[in-house]
Amino acid sequence: MGMDGILALAGANLVSPIILSFLLGLVAALVRSDLSFPEAVAKGLSLYLLFAIGFKGGAGVAAHGVDALLVAALFAGVILSILLPFIAFAMLRFLTRVPVIDAAAVAGHYGSISIVTFVAASSLLAGRGIPAESYMIAVAAAMEAPAILSALWLAARRGGTAERVGAELWREILINGSIILLLGAFAIGWFTGEAGLAEIRSFIVDPFKGVLCLFLLDMGLVAGRGLRSSRGVLSLGAVIFGIVMPLVGATLSLAAGLALGLSFGGVVLLMVLGASASYIAVPAAMRVALPEANPALSLTLALGVTFPFNLTLGIPLYLLLAGAVTGN
Repeated sequence: MGMDGILALAGANLVSPIILSFLLGLVAALVRSDLSFPEAVAKGLSLYLLFAIGFKGGAGVAAHGVDALLVAALFAGVILSILLPFIAFAMLRFLTRVPVIDAAAVAGHYGSISIVTFVAASSLLAGRGIPAESYMIAVAAAMEAPAILSALWLAARRGGTAERVGAELWREILINGSIILLLGAFAIGWFTGEAGLAEIRSFIVDPFKGVLCLFLLDMGLVAGRGLRSSRGVLSLGAVIFGIVMPLVGATLSLAAGLALGLSFGGVVLLMVLGASASYIAVPAAMRVALPEANPALSLTLALGVTFPFNLTLGIPLYLLLAGAVTGN
């Protein structure tokens, strides 16, 4: 699998409506267009996607059943989420001169996951007829919060002010809206199973990709505005980190997926989870836990550098790498 194959797959991915919608928003923001989504509409799109993703994942687990592989995959996801922030912290401190608090906050984002990147990868797999374990959405949910704890440990260990963390942070983590909705919809899908999915298929299956296009258009606008205003925030070392760290996370996740015995599609999705960075759950928690950290750095890296990299080049690269290792 050479560079030509990676570029060919990336090119095919770039012409999908999902990716082109993101690029449209990115370009519109960079040229200072007044295109924008009302906040309520953007929030509604996000809520729809989280509910649909969770429900379909729960229904898939109901059809699959709980077994040792599912439990092992959940455990592996949690371990990855705990471990990756330590690698991200060390890499960021080596490549940049950002303060300890900022490095810890960024590290927390890179141990958690981007559910939209996961969905984009799932859509690519589905479009190519590649099956994957339906319970990977449960793994995604399990990887949302552990990285926050690692980030707080790093901040406290290296002289930060994480001692202020207490019940307020745990409340922010445990009742964060995105986590509640994702896990709640997953539970409903699991409880109602395939019959429940059939009842609302016309709502959460057929319109899904169209809603995802609109959501990614808005994400492109947000990313473009972040890049426009990031002058002085992102150094060359930070940009290098935003591209190299996903590759490190994907490589570790590849090893974990192979050790678990996941399918080809399951390995790819675990790689995508390990490579992505949070821009929803973790920023909310960091506002409570590390208020002195600079959110512009974390969000611009996660949403303006790593997210576009994963959408355009990263996902095709992970797909080809997993295929080369598994023989698919």
